[in-house]
Amino acid sequence: METFVTVEQIDQAAEAVRTHISISPKTGMILGSGLGELAEMVEQASVIPVAEIPNWPVSTVLGHQGKLVVGQIERQSVLVLQGRVHFYEGYSMSQVTLPIRVMKRLGVENLIVTNAAGAINPAFKPGDVMLINDHINIIGMSGENPLRGPNLSEFGERFPDMSQAYDRQYMVLARRAAERSGVPLHEGIYACLAGPSFESPADLRFLRAAGADAVGMSTVPEVIVARHSGIRVLGLSGISNKANLDGSTITTHEEVLEAGKVIAPKLKSIILGVLGQL
Repeated sequence: METFVTVEQIDQAAEAVRTHISISPKTGMILGSGLGELAEMVEQASVIPVAEIPNWPVSTVLGHQGKLVVGQIERQSVLVLQGRVHFYEGYSMSQVTLPIRVMKRLGVENLIVTNAAGAINPAFKPGDVMLINDHINIIGMSGENPLRGPNLSEFGERFPDMSQAYDRQYMVLARRAAERSGVPLHEGIYACLAGPSFESPADLRFLRAAGADAVGMSTVPEVIVARHSGIRVLGLSGISNKANLDGSTITTHEEVLEAGKVIAPKLKSIILGVLGQL
């Protein structure tokens, strides 16, 4: 039987976090595979292992440290999730997106989501950064939408609009920040699959034909739940491997983590630039 998180469970988790912090964070950040070092940007940090938070799902994946870091970046109060959980780990979509609900309860109004993504667009190279301007919710199309089940009306309406899932004003800020810091910035559509197997060449050609530029196993459920709650979203993908449209290369998780070392400084420059403009 599928597990649906209740408002009571969300509030239990939020109250546990409140006992560790002295500020009300306005901006949330989720750090993808190999990008956890971005949490080092946080000043006056309170660090909370998520295993100590009731009802919080714990990641089993290398490169996801499982910590909440709350503090200040560029004079903005932030809550940084250092590592996320994924649907393929066996959690329900409701559990995967519980952190977003908790952020909302804690006062978060803006969300910056990052991920490590595989290139579909042949022009993208490992180490590049892509501004997400839309997504293809493959998991949701097959029935696993994170809003499936009882609607939590305390957070949002039953049928939320997704025509502008990624905030257009925040995209302007990201472009400006990238230009100022000299970081080349692609833009494109992110496709979310369930994983954990990497995509076959035929999968990638199918997604390319559908208009996708990059692919991964996260982010989209979080974005949908954030928008359901009225949280504004900025999405950034770090390209971890090149497009394997012909089956000539092999993709590994180690490759993804290694690419994160190149991507993280670029994302840091963009994120700092965006926060400085909020």
